[in-house]
Order: sequence, then structure tokens, then C-alpha cells
Amino acid sequence: MQLDLGGDQRTDILRRSQEALIERFGRIIRPPEKRRSPEWVLVHGVIGAQTKTAASNASTDGLLAEFGSWEAVAELSEEALEKRLQRQSFPSVAAKRLRACLRAIIAERGSVSLAHLSNLPLGKAMAWLETLPGVARKNSAGVMNASSFDRKAMVIDGHHRRIMQRMGVVPLKADTAKTYDALMPIVPGEWSAADMDEHHLLLKKLGQTFCRPRSPKCEGCPVHEDCEMGTPQVARG
Repeated sequence: MQLDLGGDQRTDILRRSQEALIERFGRIIRPPEKRRSPEWVLVHGVIGAQTKTAASNASTDGLLAEFGSWEAVAELSEEALEKRLQRQSFPSVAAKRLRACLRAIIAERGSVSLAHLSNLPLGKAMAWLETLPGVARKNSAGVMNASSFDRKAMVIDGHHRRIMQRMGVVPLKADTAKTYDALMPIVPGEWSAADMDEHHLLLKKLGQTFCRPRSPKCEGCPVHEDCEMGTPQVARG
């Protein structure tokens, strides 16, 4: 997907917000050792609905440590998987989705490998991922951006979407996919995949501290000057 290097004022908002968030929270950079395999990131996303990251990390690591491969995990029954996913908020749903997802990959690729995605254009790679059970836009972008693929895809979670809506950067009712589609063309052209990852992590931090779902703390918010919170909002551009 081509990034728009033109003069959209929303691009300037993203630049300013990045600078302001780094000044407030410091750098949040994912170190190389935290960039896991695309397959690990996929599993983590499939089982991670409404679950804290640390719990999903432990569940994902635990499955691989116990069974040694994702192919072996795919052979488990839903009941066996559910027993091992008790850290997740919805273990039965996580088990069903994960089993179906892994088996779908094996059926098409012969093993649980996403290596073929590295040779595909970003949009096609994400579209392929989104055909898998339990995989939507947040997860497909995460596989491409936060894994060892390290590609330019913006991960959008609930915090990120809410903040972009309140700032007037995307439409108020935009879902994750529409938020992604609105943001990608206006990402600053000089940003690397790592910059996009840090932007997401900084917005997540902002959403957890100031821009809460209810009763946001607008006073003192580092991006308050660029926010349309509390006034009629129409996406710019």
C-alpha cells in the first residue's frame, strides 16, 4: 500500500502526537528479541480477545513449550486446548478459534508456516491472513508489523481506534478495518515499520492513562491541543 506524502493535515497531527507522546511517556521500542515469529504472533492474536498481553504471552509460550510445534497443537481436541488456555478471558472460544485456524493453515500450506507471506505485497498478505478463522484486521496487521516480518502495517486496538476518533483523525463510527484504511494513507512517509509499532504502543499507553473509555482525563493530556473531544467531530481531509 502506498503512503501519501502530500499535505494532509492529519499527517501533521500524527507527527505531532508522536513527538508529544514520546516527550510524556518516553520511547516505547520493541527490542529485537521481542519480535517473535509470525506464527507465534498469529496464535497470540487468535487467543487474545479481551485478555491482558502478559496472560496471552504465557499461554502462547506454554503451548509451544509443552507440545514443541504448532502442528502438534493443532492435533489437540478443543477440550484439551481449553484446559491449557484458562488464562484467557474466553478459553472455550480461544480453543475453538485456534484449532480451526491452525488446521486451516495446515490444510492449505502443509504445515503451520507463514513464510510465504514475506514474498507477498502487504495488502495481499493481510487479506490471506484474514481468510483464516479468528483472524481480523488487528491480528493480520500485528503479524506483519510486530513479528519478525517488521513491515509497515498499523496495528489498531480499541485504545488506538478510540483516540483517533476523538482526535477527529478518523470517523467516529469507524471500526478497526475502516480506521486502518483511513490511517495508512496518511502515515508520515518517513516513518519506518518500527515507528508505526511505537506509535501504536504509545497510543495504547495514552488510552490506559488519559484517554480512558469513560471519564477521559483531558486536562494534562499530551495530545489535547490536537483533539476534538467534546466538540462535533468530522474527520479531517
